[in-house]
Amino acid sequence: MYLGSGSGANVYISSRTVKKLRVGVIYGGRSGEHEVSVASAASIIRHLNRERYEPIAIRIEKDGRWTLPDKAPTAISAADVLEQGRLAASRPGRPARTALLVTHPGEESVLSIERHAGGDDSGASVTGLGLDVIFPVLHGPYGEDGTVQGLLELAGLPYVGVGVLGSAVGMDKAVMKTMFAAHKLPLVKHVVVMAREWAADRAGVLARVEKALGFPVFVKPANLGSSVGISKAKTSAELEAGIDLAVQFDRKIVIEAGVLEAREIECAVLGNDDPVASVPGEIVPSREFYDYEAKYLDNSSELLIPAPLTDKQVAEVQRLAIAAFRAVDGAGLSRVDFLMDRKRGKLYLNEVNTLPGFTTISMYPKLWAASGLPYADLLDRLIALAIERHAEKQKLRTSIT
Repeated sequence: MYLGSGSGANVYISSRTVKKLRVGVIYGGRSGEHEVSVASAASIIRHLNRERYEPIAIRIEKDGRWTLPDKAPTAISAADVLEQGRLAASRPGRPARTALLVTHPGEESVLSIERHAGGDDSGASVTGLGLDVIFPVLHGPYGEDGTVQGLLELAGLPYVGVGVLGSAVGMDKAVMKTMFAAHKLPLVKHVVVMAREWAADRAGVLARVEKALGFPVFVKPANLGSSVGISKAKTSAELEAGIDLAVQFDRKIVIEAGVLEAREIECAVLGNDDPVASVPGEIVPSREFYDYEAKYLDNSSELLIPAPLTDKQVAEVQRLAIAAFRAVDGAGLSRVDFLMDRKRGKLYLNEVNTLPGFTTISMYPKLWAASGLPYADLLDRLIALAIERHAEKQKLRTSIT
């Protein structure tokens, strides 16, 4: 099996020398989904086959600093990450090594800087580290939105997941809905509100939303995931409070009409030019809707895999999931979320998550496990897809001469 070239150590498999792929797992980040990202990275690093891969943990701190931690993350849930963070704050250790991504193709992908005692840069030790492929596990802005993907394109590194354009579209719920509408995919009614508009005319915004959508509605920051900053509003007062919350996280707010007695259906998509869809799953939230606490902190929501759907409904979910993936120029992986009217069975496309969670309770790996692709094999496939797409791009001409 061809695993690619790189700078990792050699290992013997079936009497043949095969070079391990050095996989940089980038996690953390500056978004409100930092803790979820840490838990996802811990799971990925733990499940990477050590006979094939040498994982390198690259952490982006909440202030945006890139570091090479002495130890890979181990927390298996966002709640554990928060608890470990509290403990670490009470017992600070030595600063982590600074990591700088080399933003041009070359043998050294990352520079590691270790400062001498005293904290200045004079005489600091600088070492280079070659990476074969990057697995970005950055949920939310400054990672899932195409920014890090752009850096990796400049660096000439293969990376897992959707490219710059698809990541940007998949991050912005308002733009995403525009793309879905262009492809005639089924959507609920929605209104987009800008933070400046809200600050200038609160009463006018409330009146416009109520007239267009009625109640209940869901209020969402346009550029966040993991249900951060999302609220459900059944009254004008709750709508006002929901917008006030959402504008703390984003300058653009998406307000969607609620689907009465909605079932939450999710489907995983895997592939590049020929994507395939998993069996669908259903989420039965422990709270009124599947908010951040229900997803990551209380662990009491119920996941039904496969979802109790008819064969016809399963086929329609899978068809729409692949159509949505292609609509945002997907590659590698995405999780596609739907709302289903419980009484009529009508499906509405909710969103595409281009970097879905990989924690132990995350739907994306669970859906593929139920479809016959275990976690470790799923990681193999994603890395192979990243290398395949990178190799295809390397064949393209970059000059007219």
